[in-house]
Amino acid sequence: MARPAAFLDRDGTIIEDVSYISRPDQVQLRPTAAEAIALLNEHDVAVVVITNQSGIARGMFTVADYEAVRERTADVLAAHGARIDASYYCPHYPAVSEPCDCRKPGRQLFDQAIADLDLAPTASMFAGDRSRDVLPARTFGGTAFLVPAPSTPPDEVDESVRAGATVAQSLLDAVQQFLALFPRSSRAG
Repeated sequence: MARPAAFLDRDGTIIEDVSYISRPDQVQLRPTAAEAIALLNEHDVAVVVITNQSGIARGMFTVADYEAVRERTADVLAAHGARIDASYYCPHYPAVSEPCDCRKPGRQLFDQAIADLDLAPTASMFAGDRSRDVLPARTFGGTAFLVPAPSTPPDEVDESVRAGATVAQSLLDAVQQFLALFPRSSRAG
């Protein structure tokens, strides 16, 4: 049976957005991120990171740099009893590379995760600090939460709200609101 998921952005949502993070020593968790992810793990909600990494196309860092940051993020979360089940990234940037279907809010990486992990998108949450992170909830029929970070443009808060997203105070706040919508006995899985 398909399982619910939390489709989460990485930079600005799970870790601090330091603008094109390229080194593992730059990884710093956002407040409540580890607690939120551990809570999702406890409730058998798949934690899936979908992230745009245009710095690769722009030549600011390599795929190996991205992977090193991804591994460091996983290690820091593990130290707090939390885990990410899968990560997917778009390495493109339309002004440098050709337009693609994997760059959020495009659906390609979400479709891939849904197929790979047998996920139930309508019973899933979509959360991040930018409108592109939450707009896919409309496409897939899931629940959207904007978690503003210092780097979130004010117009994207308005755009996200117009698209049906709830503005949460933190990732933990978003996760708690999401879990309240689906009591454990009614969740798929």
